[in-house]
Amino acid sequence: MEPGQITGLYGEVSTLPAPLSAHVTEEQLPEMRIYTVSAELSQSDPVRGSRIRYSQRWTLIADSNDRKSIKTVLPPGPCVPVSGELLTGLSPVRGRRAVVRETGGQQLLEIWDPQGLRKSLNLTALNRHGRVYDDAQFGCLSWSECENKLLYVAEKSRNTSVETHDGKAACEKDRSVYSEDWGEGLTNKSAPVLCAVNLQIGFVSVLQGVPPDVSPGQALWAPGSQSVFFVGWYHEPFRLGLKFCSNRRSALFKLDLDGNCECLSGPNLSVSCPRLSLDGSTLIYLQGRVFGPHSQCLSLQQLDLRSGRTSTLLDVVNRAQPGEFAGVYEALPSCCWSADSQRVVFSSACRNWKDLFMVDRRSNKVTSLSDSFSDVSRQYGSWKLLTVQKDLMVVCCSSPNTPPTLRVGFLPSAGEDVTWRTLQQPITTFDFHWTVLDVTPPPEEDNTHYSGLDFGAVLVKPPRPLHDAKTPLVVFIHGGPHSQFAAEWNSTTAGLVKLGLAVLMVNYRGSTGFGQDSILSLIGRIGSQDVKDVQRAVLTALRTDSTLDPKRLAVIGGSHGGFLSCHLVGQYPDFYRACAARNPVINAATLLGTSDIVDWRYSSVGLQYSYDQIPTAEALAAMLEKSPITHAAQIKAPVLLMLGGRDRRVSPHQGLELYKVLKSRASPVRLLWFPEDGHSLSRVDTLADCFLNTVLWLQQHLRTHTPQKEFCC
Repeated sequence: MEPGQITGLYGEVSTLPAPLSAHVTEEQLPEMRIYTVSAELSQSDPVRGSRIRYSQRWTLIADSNDRKSIKTVLPPGPCVPVSGELLTGLSPVRGRRAVVRETGGQQLLEIWDPQGLRKSLNLTALNRHGRVYDDAQFGCLSWSECENKLLYVAEKSRNTSVETHDGKAACEKDRSVYSEDWGEGLTNKSAPVLCAVNLQIGFVSVLQGVPPDVSPGQALWAPGSQSVFFVGWYHEPFRLGLKFCSNRRSALFKLDLDGNCECLSGPNLSVSCPRLSLDGSTLIYLQGRVFGPHSQCLSLQQLDLRSGRTSTLLDVVNRAQPGEFAGVYEALPSCCWSADSQRVVFSSACRNWKDLFMVDRRSNKVTSLSDSFSDVSRQYGSWKLLTVQKDLMVVCCSSPNTPPTLRVGFLPSAGEDVTWRTLQQPITTFDFHWTVLDVTPPPEEDNTHYSGLDFGAVLVKPPRPLHDAKTPLVVFIHGGPHSQFAAEWNSTTAGLVKLGLAVLMVNYRGSTGFGQDSILSLIGRIGSQDVKDVQRAVLTALRTDSTLDPKRLAVIGGSHGGFLSCHLVGQYPDFYRACAARNPVINAATLLGTSDIVDWRYSSVGLQYSYDQIPTAEALAAMLEKSPITHAAQIKAPVLLMLGGRDRRVSPHQGLELYKVLKSRASPVRLLWFPEDGHSLSRVDTLADCFLNTVLWLQQHLRTHTPQKEFCC
C-alpha cells in the first residue's frame, strides 16, 4: 500500500469525533419534562494539524409522571465550533456560563446568559496573576452558591519588582534563576495560586493563606461561599512530575477568605478529585499511597462537613474475581452525585473493560450500571461517565469496532436496570472481530509474593484473512506500566486492523483494573514478569486462534510499552519480525538523572525512594540489569524508534542510546525525531506520521516471499 493510501486510511479512523464533556438542564412543563443535553466533542483535523472542538445539543422529552422514562429523543442541533475556550463552567441555578478564553495572546473571562455577553474581564491586562491553568491536574472554574463569585487557579505573578541594595531590580537580578515546574505536560506550571473573582465589581483577588510549601489546585467553593476547598500538592524539597501520577504527597485543605487554612485529610497521603454533594453536607475525594506505583487503586473517602468526620466509602480492592468490582483507578467526573446526595456514580477500569458503577452511601454497595456487565458478548467494552445531573447520566460508550457513542439513562431505583438510549450513532462502525482473553501464568511464572494472579488481553482481528492467508499479529503494549488497554475504541488498533493485521493489546500483571495486588506484583520485577506476561499472552492467542500467523509477529508500544517491546525483541530474538517503539525506556540507570519521576526509577526495581536519595553502584546496577539495553546485542528484528524532543518523562537520549548500539552492529534501525513533541507524541501531525511510518515498517518486514500474502494491498 502506498503512503498516500495509508494516510487516507488513518484519516478515516483518527478523525472521528470523541465526546469530552456534557451538561444537563431540565425544564418542567404541564404535561412533560424536557431535558437538554449539551456535549462538547473533539475531532482531529489533519488540514489544520490540530484538534478542533465543537458543541452539540440534544432535546429529550420525558413523561411528566415517570421521571425515568425518556419518550422521545429529538434530532440533534447543529454542531457549533468552540474557539479559544480554555475553561467553562455553568452556574447551578441561573444557568450562566463562565468562559476563560484565549484570544490574541490575551486571556479573557466572559460571563454569558440567555441575553448574551454580560461581563468580560481581560485577566491578562489586570495583571493580578500569570496564565490561568486549564490542565486536568490543577485547573478548575467554580461558581459560588450566590453566583456572584468565581474561583480558578493561575500561575503566580512574577512581575513584582523590588529594589535591591545595589539599586538593581530584583526581577532583573533573578531573571536567570532556575524555576522548577511540575514536569511532563505541565511545563512552566510552577507556582499556582487560587484566584477569586467578584463579578459584581469585576475585581480579581489572589487568595492568601495557602501554606507556602503547597501548590493548590482542583478548587471549589464550600457551602456558604465564604471559604474554599482545594487539593494542595507538597512541593518541598522539590517537585516531581505530576501528570499520570496519583502517588504524589498531597492533602485536602479548607481556606476561608480571611486567610485561615485548615488541613482536612491525614498525613503522608495522596488525594485528588474533591466533589461536593448537592445538599452541601458531604465532600468526597480519592485517596492513595505516596511513592511506589505512580498509578494505583484508590480509596473513596467521604467527609461529613457537619461533624468533621471522615470515613471510607470505598476501600482499596486488593484482588477481585471476574465479574466483580475491581476498585477505583480513575479521576471522578466533576458532576458525579445523585440528586438525593446518597449515591455516587463513576467509571473505572475493571479487568479488560472500563465500566460504569454506582455506590450507595447508605449501604456501601457497588452496582454496575452498564449493559450486561457479566456478559462477555456485550456490545460496548468501555463506559465512561461524562456527567450525571438531574439523575440523568451521560456516558461515552465504545468498543474496538465501535467509535465513541453518546448514551443517556436515568439512575435506577434499587433492583432495577438502566434503560439506555443512544443520542447519536457513530458515523460508521467496523466489522472487526474482537474478544477478551484471560491468561493464567504457568507455575514457573507465578509471583510467589502475590500468587494466583492472572491477567488479560484484547484481541482484535479483521473480518477474514486477506487472500485466505493467515493473519499477521501485532502485539500492542500499553505504557504506564500501571495503566490499561480497555476494550474500547483505539484509532491505532483500528487502522492496523483495517489494513488486515490482527492486534493483541496486552494487560500484563501490573495493569490497572485487576486489583492492587496485581499492581504491587510488578514492583521489582519489571523487565522479567511483565515481559513474560506479554509473551505468555501471545502464545495463548496463537494457541487458541489458528488464523493467526506465528511466523509474522511484530511488537509495538510507547514508554513502558516501548521498554517491553525492546525487551521482547532482545529476549526472544527469533520470535518477532519487527519492532516499533515510541519514547522507550532503554537504560533505567542513565534515565535516573533526566526523568521528571525519579522516584519511579527506584520503586520500579524494588528500592525505597526518598528525596535525599543519592545513587549507589548497587542501585544503578539493579536499574541497568532490568533494562532492554542489556539484551541489545541479541536483537535481530528491525527496530523503528519514534522520539519526542521535548519529552521530560523519558529523555529522547534513551532511544538514541539504543539507536547507536544497533547502528554499531549494523542492525536495521530507523529513528524519527519530533522536536516539538513530548512524551505522549500526541500532536495530530505526529500521530499521523508515526502511524504511517509504523505501517510502512511492518509492511516491509512482515512480508512473505509470496506477494499475494501481503497483509495490505
